[in-house]
Amino acid sequence: LAREVLDVASMMVRSGVTTEEIDHAVHLACLARNCYPSPLNYYNFPKSCCTSVNEVICHGIPDARPLQDGDIVNVDITVYRNGFHGDLNETFFVGEVDEGSKKLVQTTYECLMHAIDSVKPGVRYRELGNIIQKHAHASGFSVVRSYCGHGIHRLFHTAPNVPHYAKNKAVGVMKPGHVFTIEPMICEGAWHDETWPDSWTAVTKDGKRSAQFEHTLLVTETGCDILTRRLEDNGRPYFASQL
Repeated sequence: LAREVLDVASMMVRSGVTTEEIDHAVHLACLARNCYPSPLNYYNFPKSCCTSVNEVICHGIPDARPLQDGDIVNVDITVYRNGFHGDLNETFFVGEVDEGSKKLVQTTYECLMHAIDSVKPGVRYRELGNIIQKHAHASGFSVVRSYCGHGIHRLFHTAPNVPHYAKNKAVGVMKPGHVFTIEPMICEGAWHDETWPDSWTAVTKDGKRSAQFEHTLLVTETGCDILTRRLEDNGRPYFASQL
């Protein structure tokens, strides 16, 4: 269901559309599927999804600013139905974006998928950060340290914590049946972040761009299932068709 709702949001992403309009479409898509948008009123978050544009790392609040050609925007969807949450996000291109932004978004997606490739029983959660940071640094990018992936099931955010940077001190070993997210936030410049007075919007301190991708994963006996994988285009994210 979360994937279906993100697919609806993807059709809204274009120059001139406001993130508030995307949020409205997300809210209606949730109602049509008899599910609840998990972010709405979560610790007083005022909207049904997060929309993070350009230098916004995560938790951007949808507003009346129209998207502009050349922007990148992340849309983060979580839905709740029958006692369980599902969580994913993608970063989208708005019209024609510069080569630096293309490289950033591509690398961020690769960081996520490389980490997913290593998920199987017996792997320590702390290992994922080593994989992600190595790939990000190889392309000249940095990894946000203030936010991490998380366990998710009957609770929106729960154990384990899944940091995306190397040499972290996360505890726990993957076992069949574990459900959690990986959601690396990768920055063009330095990873240092600050939060706006709205208490939610996290931005890069240097004003450079940040991208993010997220999937919810189920650990199986031999690896993992990507519960939020796109069903069309062999599971590729939307930006891949614009490269």
